[in-house]
Amino acid sequence: MARAGDLIEGLSSRHTIADRGYDAGHLIERIEQQGGEAVIPSRTCWSRKRTIDADLYKERNKIERFFNRLKQFRRVATRYDKLLANFLGFVKLAAIALWLK
Repeated sequence: MARAGDLIEGLSSRHTIADRGYDAGHLIERIEQQGGEAVIPSRTCWSRKRTIDADLYKERNKIERFFNRLKQFRRVATRYDKLLANFLGFVKLAAIALWLK
């Protein structure tokens, strides 16, 4: 399984939005080194609290709800297709179906 730091390596974005599970110093440093801003709330146990853009963090909810609806398609949730091209094609079809609703 890939680590979060490896997944964002080489990507450039202005903002990286994640939940509290990704609140790690090394990850936030890597995001800032790449020229982005980490929109990750601090864990409750940390003594130093970071301020984040609350409106931008609310956008994360829309993305999570989309993926939850996408997983309602059984073929996507269980990944019946062995080939990536077939799987990605059905993910696109499912996304279009959700968009048209």
